[in-house]
Amino acid sequence: MPGGQWRAGVDIGGTFTDLLLVDAHSGQTRVGKVLTTPGNPADGVHALLEGELRAGNISPGDLGTLSHATTLVTNAVIERKGAPTALLITEGFRDVLLIGREHRYDMYDVRIEKPPPLVPRRLTFAVPERVLADGTVYRPLDETAVARLADELRARGVRAVGVCLLHAFRHPEHELRVREILENGYPELRVTLSHEVVGELREYERASTTVANAYVLEVVERYLGHLETDLAGLGHRNDLLVMLSSGATATTETARRFPVRLMESGPAAGALAAAHLGRLIDRPNLLSFDMGGTTAKASLIEQGRPTISGEFEVARLERFKKGSGLPIKISSVELIEIGAGGGSIARVDRFGLVKVGPDSAGSDPGPACYGMGGLEPTVTDADLILGYLDPLYFLGGRMTLDVAAAGRAIGSRLAEPLGLDLARAAWTVYQVVNENMANAARVHAVERGRDARNFPLFAFGGAGPVHACRVAEKLRVREVIAPFAAGVGSTIGLLAAPLAFDFVRTAAARVRTLDWALVVRLLAEMEHEGSTLLRRGGLADAEITVERAADMRLIGQAHEITVELPGAAPAAGDEERLEEAFERTYTSLFGRTPPNVPVEVVSWRVRLAGPTPDLALGVSPNGRPAPVVADARRAMKGERPAYFPELDGFLSTPVYDRYLLEPGAEFQGPAIVEERESTVVVGPRALARVDHLLNLILELAG
Repeated sequence: MPGGQWRAGVDIGGTFTDLLLVDAHSGQTRVGKVLTTPGNPADGVHALLEGELRAGNISPGDLGTLSHATTLVTNAVIERKGAPTALLITEGFRDVLLIGREHRYDMYDVRIEKPPPLVPRRLTFAVPERVLADGTVYRPLDETAVARLADELRARGVRAVGVCLLHAFRHPEHELRVREILENGYPELRVTLSHEVVGELREYERASTTVANAYVLEVVERYLGHLETDLAGLGHRNDLLVMLSSGATATTETARRFPVRLMESGPAAGALAAAHLGRLIDRPNLLSFDMGGTTAKASLIEQGRPTISGEFEVARLERFKKGSGLPIKISSVELIEIGAGGGSIARVDRFGLVKVGPDSAGSDPGPACYGMGGLEPTVTDADLILGYLDPLYFLGGRMTLDVAAAGRAIGSRLAEPLGLDLARAAWTVYQVVNENMANAARVHAVERGRDARNFPLFAFGGAGPVHACRVAEKLRVREVIAPFAAGVGSTIGLLAAPLAFDFVRTAAARVRTLDWALVVRLLAEMEHEGSTLLRRGGLADAEITVERAADMRLIGQAHEITVELPGAAPAAGDEERLEEAFERTYTSLFGRTPPNVPVEVVSWRVRLAGPTPDLALGVSPNGRPAPVVADARRAMKGERPAYFPELDGFLSTPVYDRYLLEPGAEFQGPAIVEERESTVVVGPRALARVDHLLNLILELAG
């Protein structure tokens, strides 16, 4: 085999680590899934990759690009496991992180808690300097004071610092000079500058994001170093790429510099997988539904692309309440995440109602049925009791599930307190988690002016296809798509993502009074910086495409909408073009034309990307022979009792081997379709068929 023939995608989740290997020539695939190793996630990656290469008789020298997504950054922030970090900020603004937005996320809670900032006040230092909103220097930087701060940071054991000076995005020279002085006085210190991480206005969000980037620099650098060493030990000599929250991939050099951009890398990969496969089967509009072991994520895919947001929150005190977390102002795939994974814990609350999540059993100890010491009942335990999972075929038989342990957990914690039999208690858990996910997806769509009923449900993740049919019924969606190798679906997105990077710069002004010289300069600077990064990643100038957008709003509004600007770069004389683009976007979002009010541009955005990688998945995974018959009956592997209350409880249900289902095969529910990493539950009112790419399409009646 020629060198670099196999490409790999690895996604580290809260419960499982997933692997997809694809032969770039034949399309043959290999998939793998193991429990995540929380102490050192790189250990799980090493073991998984080594095992699958050996099982597939693949030489490490034939392994090409490896693309990678991880929850490491999010976990470091949530668990407060970053380096001791300080913040240097303009004198007079020392309490920005404590004041925040002055917004109460629950106005009726008299004991409301605010998320503690990553940097305490005692490590927040004022820098004598001041730049005005137009970039004019009002007070020069006091370099002597900064030099003294370098000594103090060393004395206090600080290992990373974020520098966030007022209006630095318009005049970055002060921040650049601060870095020079700190590096001279304290060379071991890791320094993050706000204008490089967040080049736009809103001081609190910019400071919060800058601090988060500094906080995880050491964690990510250590992790990537360990991973690169492990891969080199295996014999991997090609590129290691990392998925960003925006759905692009980047080199490890970029990831080390901007680790905060990895915050939502796993969920972004899932949405990108849905978009990629949707385009292949002529479903450009989808509702992506990714349910793993810890959480479930829903995202709208429109015109073959996931929606991108400019801000999100991490480490929320109240998981579903905006404002209860730390704001991170970077480009990210827009999605809603709820604590409804296979490991989510079910309990009876003080009102006698069943609640599921958001806390999870994770991979250690895991659900009760894992037999690793878990005692709390989880969604996976309920799925097992209902007959939807085969205890002898979990992870393809590599992990046996303990039915008795699942029964004890659900019986003692749920069935007995509620006065229900075991099956009914498990069904209650199943229905509650389905209702939670359907409600979240419905709200996510409505908030974007969309009707979820118009979007086929694209279900993946280890637990997604188990629940998708019932979630679709609650949403009144008529079609469910479960891709081949759904249990490692996010890894498909890793291999379909282009090398890319995005930038934003604030230059607020009314459209009719724009300083076009400034606008042209900012756009050119962003394009130059992006091209430089991508060239370092091995791309030629001819391979790089540029997309531009503007954050715009009506005069008097507090927040903006992002307006795409296809075609040539905006220039003097394009005022009408900008206003027309704003009106189209506004009307699409809100269903009406904007009032006759002047429009202003707040920030300009540029995204530079390389070509989208070719990804053809053409052969059954792990070397299995391609199916030879379209008759679904030939793919039956037996029957087992499964719970369907509309059919009076447990019913002997046909079980199909997904690897033997050929394109064109068709069968009526109820049914269960098994593959190594996931199981599809086909409801009684669904008709299942296999398409030309081996996706399982469920058509729901009524």
